[in-house]
Amino acid sequence: MFAVDRLILLAAVLLVLGIVSSKLSSRVGLPVLVLFLVVGMLAGEEGPGGVAFGSYTLAHGVGTLALALILFDGGLRTDLAHFRMAFAPSLILATVGVVLTALIVGAVAVMTFDLPWLEAFLLASIISSTDAAAVFAVFRARDMRVRERVAATLEIESASNDPMAVFLTVACIGVLQGDLDPGVSVLWFFVRQMALGGLIGWLVGRSAAVVVNRIELDAAGLYPVLVGSAGLLAFGAAATAGGSGFLAVYIAGIVLSGSRLPYRRGVYHFHDGLAWIAQIAMFTLLGLLSFPSRLAAVTVPALQVAGVLILIARPLAVGACLFPFRYSPREVAFIAWGGLKGAVPIILATYPLMWGLSGAEAYFDVVFFVVLVSAVAQWWSLPTAARLLGLRLPAAPRAPATLEITALREIDSEIVEYVVAQDSRAARLRVRDLALPDGVLIAMIVRGEEVLPPRGSTQVLPGDHVFVLLRPSVRTLVDRVFGVAEREAALAEPLLEFPLRGSTRIAELEEFYGIRVEAPAARTLDEYLRAELGDGIAPGDTFDSGPLRFTVREVVDRRVETVGLAIDPEGE
Repeated sequence: MFAVDRLILLAAVLLVLGIVSSKLSSRVGLPVLVLFLVVGMLAGEEGPGGVAFGSYTLAHGVGTLALALILFDGGLRTDLAHFRMAFAPSLILATVGVVLTALIVGAVAVMTFDLPWLEAFLLASIISSTDAAAVFAVFRARDMRVRERVAATLEIESASNDPMAVFLTVACIGVLQGDLDPGVSVLWFFVRQMALGGLIGWLVGRSAAVVVNRIELDAAGLYPVLVGSAGLLAFGAAATAGGSGFLAVYIAGIVLSGSRLPYRRGVYHFHDGLAWIAQIAMFTLLGLLSFPSRLAAVTVPALQVAGVLILIARPLAVGACLFPFRYSPREVAFIAWGGLKGAVPIILATYPLMWGLSGAEAYFDVVFFVVLVSAVAQWWSLPTAARLLGLRLPAAPRAPATLEITALREIDSEIVEYVVAQDSRAARLRVRDLALPDGVLIAMIVRGEEVLPPRGSTQVLPGDHVFVLLRPSVRTLVDRVFGVAEREAALAEPLLEFPLRGSTRIAELEEFYGIRVEAPAARTLDEYLRAELGDGIAPGDTFDSGPLRFTVREVVDRRVETVGLAIDPEGE
């Protein structure tokens, strides 16, 4: 029992040190993963802690579970609009880019370590992928914002290229041990991994969304647990069936992120905490496995491999993969420099050790050293690179207060937070002057440390955090009112009808939504439609104006109270 008590105490101390290290990381500019690794190294056999730990199997198991939790959290937080924006280039980077990187680094490893080609390619495959935990950590911990397409490409690539690196690593080991033929069997192994992983992840995500929204749980705290269990189910089911568990858990998270979830904010907070615990545990445990005395012996060759990986292989692979997608040279350069390495290569480096390959310890030491070099060289300089390349955006201000609808099963509404920019259409207008769609309500305005109850006379100022209660079907219009010009949503969904108030003026349609109607600007929709349809106007009457179709939805005392606006995206 005493040993168990000491183990709990040690785990608590390491967890506290890891959390404190994360705060220190943002102040001193060191990568959080490096600090976690250092904590593990100090606690290890050659450090002051003196903890003797050498179970690569346990480290592999803990690392796999931790990475699954991190990828699931990343999937949950993936904006579907960003996913669609960067899906194609990210997919090419996550597959072809990984192979190209491994081929270039493998060629150097043949010359540097005098290894046979297949063993050199195994080493290169282990370090070929970018790390989701590292990329997510740098974008969140340092509050760094870059152009949306660039950030989306890096995040989606980092979360989706792990399956390719795992495939290459396992395939190389299988060929080295004679379990796979370097031909059809390897190709079939790849197809099975990706197809089953993607399919099972999608099926589990869709099924979980249905279950979570229909089940009635007595404790609200069980909903985040239920959502998390769906992610682990996706991973386990895919891996058991011979597919990629990492791909499955990420896809399941993306599918759930696009679904209506009860207690969504609580779900996000829960999994954000789990992801942090997973990072701390994973990096600290991997730090326990390292031996500084062994790292010194591989310093020179590992630096050569790291230099080729960061300065040659990654830029060439990124440039070749993104060439068809018209990324600017500055964007390509940033994405190339943003190929951070983290725990995934170290976890993959335990594979040769578990399979008992000769020279496996040297692989582990080289990979560990390369990850440290990548983290220190790239992580701290990434914000500077974004600024020098002209890609960095101002940090988004954080509201000191939030609102949430705790359950979404019975009502078709959600709370959306908007940060009012200088060039927002809503900036400097009073609430009563905002031509919001019918049924949309401003629930709260936060200005600095002050919470303002919205009234008609309340002026919306740049920097305000505006919390809006709306139905998902009208969010496209509301995005235009509170968004900025470069992020406007396209009004291009055919036959989707938006409800507008009859008191909305023609001028406001163009001012807030960019919709032009050939009519006097001062007229309201009520006056416009009564002039076009006559005094006998009734609910259900329609009037077409170019690509616009106006439908009368509610009439009170011969006045049009509510109008449905549908837009034909094929019209001019």
